[in-house]
Amino acid sequence: MAARTSPPAQAAVLGGAGVLVLVAVWWVAALSFLQKYLVPTPGAVLRATVDAGWGFYRPTFGPTLHEATLGFLWGVAAALLLSAVVLIIPIAEPLVMQLAVVTYCVPIVAIAPVFIVINNAPQPGQVLRTAVELAALSVFFTTVVGTVLGLRSADPASLDVVHVYGGGRVQQLVRVRLVSALPHVVSALQIAAPAAWLGALLGEFFDGRLEGGVAHALVQAQQSQDVALAWSIGLACAVVSGVFYLLFGLLGRLVTPWSKGRTA
Repeated sequence: MAARTSPPAQAAVLGGAGVLVLVAVWWVAALSFLQKYLVPTPGAVLRATVDAGWGFYRPTFGPTLHEATLGFLWGVAAALLLSAVVLIIPIAEPLVMQLAVVTYCVPIVAIAPVFIVINNAPQPGQVLRTAVELAALSVFFTTVVGTVLGLRSADPASLDVVHVYGGGRVQQLVRVRLVSALPHVVSALQIAAPAAWLGALLGEFFDGRLEGGVAHALVQAQQSQDVALAWSIGLACAVVSGVFYLLFGLLGRLVTPWSKGRTA
């Protein structure tokens, strides 16, 4: 009998085949009907990437990664804190959920100018506050909703046991609900991490005061009409988002092995 391939191996093979097909379609399209739109071939993008080298990508992506990380940490911390408040003080739930919905519904292009005006003072170092704030805003809704749903998924019998032994809402939260919510929280963070990267990138693009970062490099490539380099930077951004997603998926498998179906 032939050995059966494990699901992760099958997913990897199918994913690799999908990438190869996509690259082939891109190459053919760039050499045919997309040629008039100045779409570079994968080979041209690869050459631009190699020519730019690590000396270009490290200082370009470093500031944006820093901003995205700070925004992610601030946004997740606020979301986790308010989610815990909802469980301890149920009357606060409508307010917290409405706040989360507002942060999700307000377009970034509308709120970014507000942050830019607020942050109009000179900003030291290589951290753009607008980018950090938009990154934090981008992760808030997803983390709040995922965490609240996870906290509410706790086993009622376990909650009753804590109550019988004299534990209140705080004890139920610490001893039962947090463990139950962990798979949901990791899944929410898996989506929030790429969103933080996008928020930081948009913050740089709208503000424009940081002489560095991915947005600045994209604008420079656009102004110099270096299409291949612009595509290279864009694909690198996609890779960064994909790495964030996969890392939190791996984290979910490590810290919640009892719930593999809930994380990628």
